[in-house]
Amino acid sequence: MAETAFDQCGTVLIEPKDSITITEEKRTETHHVHPQQSNDECTANEEFTCQDMISGTDTLDKGYMEHGCSHYRRRCRIRAPCCNEIFDCRHCHNEAKNDLKVDQKLRHDVPRHQIEKIICSLCGTEQEVRQVCINCGVCMARYYCGTCKLFDDDTSKRQYHCDGCGICRIGGRENYFHCHKCRCCYSTLLKNSHPCIEGAMHHDCPVCFEYLFESRNDITVLPCGHTIHKNCLEEMQEHLQYACPLCSKSVCDMSKVWEKFDLEIAATPMPEPYQNMKVWILCNDCGTSAEVQFHIVAQKCPSCKSYNTRQTRG
Repeated sequence: MAETAFDQCGTVLIEPKDSITITEEKRTETHHVHPQQSNDECTANEEFTCQDMISGTDTLDKGYMEHGCSHYRRRCRIRAPCCNEIFDCRHCHNEAKNDLKVDQKLRHDVPRHQIEKIICSLCGTEQEVRQVCINCGVCMARYYCGTCKLFDDDTSKRQYHCDGCGICRIGGRENYFHCHKCRCCYSTLLKNSHPCIEGAMHHDCPVCFEYLFESRNDITVLPCGHTIHKNCLEEMQEHLQYACPLCSKSVCDMSKVWEKFDLEIAATPMPEPYQNMKVWILCNDCGTSAEVQFHIVAQKCPSCKSYNTRQTRG
């Protein structure tokens, strides 16, 4: 995820993770790498950068930011272990193999952690996953994670590997923390205030059904703790939908709207046969169950004054 902010409704916006997919890569700490260091020498959570070695080293820096795809700037391609085909990155593979033109039975995603072979974009040498080409000695990406098999020359994303999430993210390690209950990373601004929900990001967006944990689009954390794509939430609000699709709680401060409901109800008296009619309601915002005066416009919660209620008994 990248940066987190609050929108006008008070929801929390989480920019893409890796843009992996709360987005996928974030920042890393700098390590020195020997040009011939093999990936087998790396521990599971090690991340490397050639940046400190670049200065005055033309071989390592050759082709920097000149190769790659729309997802990453990198100087290598991958051989997908699932179909044995070559792609610029896993996202390129997934987009091609999940296209609507592909037979539904043949659609699949690449198992990123099982990638074993890469091809240097400069010399074309196929080799085991590593950061520095064994043939021409070029650094294939300034950011490299041996666990995720992730290569990226654009270190302005401030990538880092999160052991808790098991993937790389963007935005800078110091700006995020991993919540072990939610099982995802949040901005440090939310460390002591976010509502914890078990596996909050490990489900599909309730609007578009894309898997949120690996989504490359911005994600919003609602006040209730549920997560949704930022653009999906905006589309909901454009259609005057202001309740969480999962729990029906209000997604932003609706007090001004409730005041307008008060005025509308006061200006719309019920016919005499309905003036003393009572119904039972359940408030979606606070959970209060109560017997209230029936009105054709809406029923108000006596506890939190919300009109986000549903009738349970007539």
